[in-house]
Amino acid sequence: MEREVTLSEVLAAREERVARQAELLAAYGAPLISFTMNIAGPVKDTALIRRAFFAGCAMLETALERAELPVRCRREKLAATGCEAYYAVDGEALAVKRVCTEVEDKTPQGRLFDMDVLDIGGEKLDRAAVGGGDRNCIVCGAPGRGCASRRVHTVAELQDATRRIMINHFASADGEEISWLGSVALSREVITTPKPGLVDRANNGSHRDMTVDTFRASIEALASYWGQCFSIGRETASDTAEETFHQLREAGKEAEQTMLSATHGVNTHKGAIFTLGAVCGAVGRLWSPEAPCRDPERIAQECAAMTRAAVAADWAAMENLPEEQLTAGQKLYRYHGLPGIRGEAADGLPGVIKVALPAYRRALEAGRSANDAGAIALLHLIARGTDTNMMTRGGITLAAEATEKVRDLLRRNPLPETDEIAALDEWFIERNLSPGGCADLLAVTYFLHDWEKTEN
Repeated sequence: MEREVTLSEVLAAREERVARQAELLAAYGAPLISFTMNIAGPVKDTALIRRAFFAGCAMLETALERAELPVRCRREKLAATGCEAYYAVDGEALAVKRVCTEVEDKTPQGRLFDMDVLDIGGEKLDRAAVGGGDRNCIVCGAPGRGCASRRVHTVAELQDATRRIMINHFASADGEEISWLGSVALSREVITTPKPGLVDRANNGSHRDMTVDTFRASIEALASYWGQCFSIGRETASDTAEETFHQLREAGKEAEQTMLSATHGVNTHKGAIFTLGAVCGAVGRLWSPEAPCRDPERIAQECAAMTRAAVAADWAAMENLPEEQLTAGQKLYRYHGLPGIRGEAADGLPGVIKVALPAYRRALEAGRSANDAGAIALLHLIARGTDTNMMTRGGITLAAEATEKVRDLLRRNPLPETDEIAALDEWFIERNLSPGGCADLLAVTYFLHDWEKTEN
C-alpha cells in the first residue's frame, strides 16, 4: 500500500480488469458493475483511499438493496494499482446504471467513484442513458471534461483536491455518526430496565419530576451537541488538551440551557453533557480521516488529559469557599475525598474502562440481552460505592448500605436475573436513592461499546 506504480503496472491492471469483467459476464449472464476509484497520480492505494472505497461499496450495496436489485456475485481486489469491486446484479442494465449514477452524484466524494455498468453483451452504458450529465472537474468544478483534456490542473492540484474531498467527507460522516451514537447511548440508558432508583420503562424510580418522556425531550434537544463536541476536538487537536476542554466547557454551558429549556427546568443530563461531551471531544482530538480512534482506553486517557488540570483548579478554588457556598458535591469532596463525575473523567473513566465495559461484555458473551447486560453493568458501577448522587440524596451511611446490598447480590450471582434487580429497584425507591452518576457512566459505556463496534 502507498507506493508509486508505473504506467506499465496501470496498463496491466486495466487489461486484467477487462479480462475479469468478461469472465464474470460469461459466468453470470447479468449486468456487471465495475467499481474503481478515480485517483490521479502514481499513488493509487492509501489507507484513506481504501476507506473511501469501502464507503463507496457500502453506499452502492445499500442503494442496490433499496432498488430491489439483488447482487448475485461480489468480487474485490485491493492492490497498489487501485481498489476494484465487481457486482453481478439481477435486473435491467439501465436500472443498475441509474443506481450507480445516483451514488456517484449523491455526495462530493462520489466524484471519486467510477461505477461502470456493462450490459450482458459487454457494452458499457453511458451516464447520459439514465439522464446523468457530465461530471465536473475535481479541482475547479468546471463542467465536462475540458480541464482533463487540456491538462489545466497539475497532478499535485488533483491529488490535493482528491484528499480534501475525502477528508471533508469523513469529518462530516464521523461527526454525524458521533451525534447519532450519542443520542442512541442516552436513549439506551433511559430505557434499560430495571435500574435501581432510576427512571426506566417500568417506573420513574426515585424521581417525581421526570419520566422517560422527559429524557426523550432532552435527548432530542441535545442531538447535535455530541457532534459539536467531536468537531471542537478535531478542530483543536493541534492545541493543548486543556484548550480543547475549555472550548468544550463553553459549549457544555449552552447545552445545559438547551436541556433545561426542553425539560422545563429538569436536570436530566447535566452529568452526561460533561462526561459524554468530553468523550466525544476526545474522539475528535484523536481523529484521523484514515482511521478514527475507536479504542476505549485511548479515548479515556485523552479525556483525562483534557480535564485533569481544569478539575484540579476547580477543587483548588473550592478550598477557599465558605461552608454555606459549597454545593453538595463540593462538600462530599472536601470532607470525604469523593470527586464525583468530574473526578471520574479526570482519572480516565476507570468505572467505564475497568468495570462497566468488561461487565457488559461478559454479560453479552454469556448470552444475556443488551438490555440485561446494561442493567448488570450498572450494578457493577453502583458496587464501586462512588456515586455522589446517592450520597447527596440519602447520606453516606444509607448510600454505603445500598452499595453493600448490590455487592452482596453480585457476590451471589455476578449476572443477576431481572427479578433480582427489580427487587433492588423497589428497595432503592423506598429509600429515595438514585445512582445518577452511574447512569451517566452507563451511557458512556454504551457509546464506547457501539463506537468501537462500528470499526471497519
